[in-house]
Amino acid sequence: MGSTTEDYFLTSEYHIGILQQVLEDSMAKESLVRSYTKSFNGFAARLTEKESEILKGMKEVVSVFPSKALELQTTRSWDFMGFTETVAPRETRAESNLILGVIDSGIWPESPSFNDNGFSAPPKKWKGACKGGENFTCNNKLIGARTFFDSARDDIGHGTHTASTAAGRIVDDANFYGLAEGSARGAVPSARIAAYKVCDTSDCDEADILSAFDEAIADGVDLITISIGNTDAADIYSDTIAIGAFHALQNGILTVQSAGNSGNVSGSVTSVAPWLFSVAASFMDRRILDKVVLGNRRTLIGNSINSFTLNGDMFPLVYGKQASTHCSEDLAVSCSAGCLDKNLVKGKIVVCDSTDGVIGEGLRAGALGVLARAYVDDVSQIQPIPAVLLKPHEFEVLLSYLNSTKAPMANILKSESFNDTSAPVVVSFSSRGPNPIAPDILKPDITAPGVEILAAFSPNVSVSEYPNDKRSVKYAVISGTSMSCPHVAGAAVYVKSIHPDWSPSAIKSALMTTARPMSSSKNPDAEFAYGSGHLNPVEAVNPGLVYETTEDDYLTFLCKLGYSKEQISLISGNKSFSCPKKSLSDPNDVNYPSMSASVNAEKSFNIKFRRTVTNVGVANSTYTAKVESGEKMKVTVNPKTLSFTSLKEQKYFDVSVVGKGLASRSQVSASLVWSDGSHFVRSPVVVYSM
Repeated sequence: MGSTTEDYFLTSEYHIGILQQVLEDSMAKESLVRSYTKSFNGFAARLTEKESEILKGMKEVVSVFPSKALELQTTRSWDFMGFTETVAPRETRAESNLILGVIDSGIWPESPSFNDNGFSAPPKKWKGACKGGENFTCNNKLIGARTFFDSARDDIGHGTHTASTAAGRIVDDANFYGLAEGSARGAVPSARIAAYKVCDTSDCDEADILSAFDEAIADGVDLITISIGNTDAADIYSDTIAIGAFHALQNGILTVQSAGNSGNVSGSVTSVAPWLFSVAASFMDRRILDKVVLGNRRTLIGNSINSFTLNGDMFPLVYGKQASTHCSEDLAVSCSAGCLDKNLVKGKIVVCDSTDGVIGEGLRAGALGVLARAYVDDVSQIQPIPAVLLKPHEFEVLLSYLNSTKAPMANILKSESFNDTSAPVVVSFSSRGPNPIAPDILKPDITAPGVEILAAFSPNVSVSEYPNDKRSVKYAVISGTSMSCPHVAGAAVYVKSIHPDWSPSAIKSALMTTARPMSSSKNPDAEFAYGSGHLNPVEAVNPGLVYETTEDDYLTFLCKLGYSKEQISLISGNKSFSCPKKSLSDPNDVNYPSMSASVNAEKSFNIKFRRTVTNVGVANSTYTAKVESGEKMKVTVNPKTLSFTSLKEQKYFDVSVVGKGLASRSQVSASLVWSDGSHFVRSPVVVYSM
């Protein structure tokens, strides 16, 4: 129902009154599930499709949509980005005054990453509470917790991992059974954390997610990180995270969201609204891999986080089809569920010509280990038994050896850390652009480390997601855009600690325009994979210029999406706003740090962007534009120089992009860099055909 209003005091009784216009009086109260009254106006209720259609027709209502179940989407990562403990300048007192809201699966409060030794009382601005349920205690580091379940305690490990990645204390000698050993820390170890549990072991309900935004905004958090998303992008009027984040923005709170784990598929990014900070995932230079030594002493390398060391030198290998007595050959070769015979795999390493479910089947049957064909070969995961996923070429070498001898043998070694000089490269599971909802807003915005990240974990949770795996750890290695998202969130809190008066859009701009350029030869999807580039927190505190995006920019963007003046008034609480009649209502004129436009295939194009930059560097300074572009388009900037005489002074410029036409489903890109000799303010310029 949009923004809160001063015309009347919002209570659940008001929402029951709305429901009474649709339901019988006695049923209205029972129907209400959640009432959102603190930071925005809305409710969740149990309704039939016919009843929801009646609600849609009410003038007070912006949108009605079903509450779906969304999905949950470090020792080395910060150093890899140059953000070391000694290099990064700190304002510890300002950092300690900032509160990171983590909307996730809860938190493990006893983790060493959330120890409050040396912390003072919570900031006076904090209005929240510790309502984590029975046997849950907050402290001066973890200052607040709310849950929509029995307890805010993390039963998955996901929320604990993301919270510590962003703002965990420095913990020396953190490791996973000796792997990835080092000092685990967040970007802002002195910042406070408030945890909002919206996910259990099954899913994350949208009604609870909206409640978490409502509470977090009212509690006084400074930034929200949410590593949750849908499998497909939703229209903005029914995207609960976009809705909650918009109201957070109105209260000066930036929301950072994972871009999604839907893989290397065009248009799969699910974090699409321009006021969201959308984060892709990439490798860092430390990779965890495993070696398999065959009986002929040939060594194969594959993906696995294997903490086990087998007791012996060599062990028998058995092919899946030779280890089954009751399945078809096709099913047995793939080690399908229920196929492996316990008597035939005991004490042996099973070879499986598939990836799906084979580890679990090997575990069920009591195999000594598993060697499997990998279909996704750029990520290692924690395994419950000695197991390695081999790239297709390596797997064929294994099959050749298996068929060359009557008594094939092998050994699976414990995993090791390797140096990857090709990093950073966007990982295969990270969702790609273009933006399926707002085609002229480039998404994702940025990429950050999200592969094989060591961070705090819940010790009562299976580290490999297999119930039979009873290992208990305080730190675990996980991959996902869920892991890259808190890196950017922590960096954003860090920037805010240095510049407490900066707006959410200024912080976002600083991180985007100082991001390290990435190689399109290593990342064929280019900006649709990595956005503005790779996170670079050290440079972000001194960007020189920033792109301030105003609320009116976002409301004008909603005009372009077809929202009426009345709907926008309800959403924003701004009754005086009107949609512009000029062409400036086009989304590519949102004052965004990147520039993107979709065009018709095989047709020439002439696109104009207008942008405004604010000087946050040196009072007296002159910036000159430099453009790097390919042959398929010409980019011109007017004016080519911007001269400033004071801080916070603003200047606008126009960018013209001309081309002769693009093949269907292709893209071309350029970069615009404004520089005064010491600052380099970089924006990607992308044109693509649908």
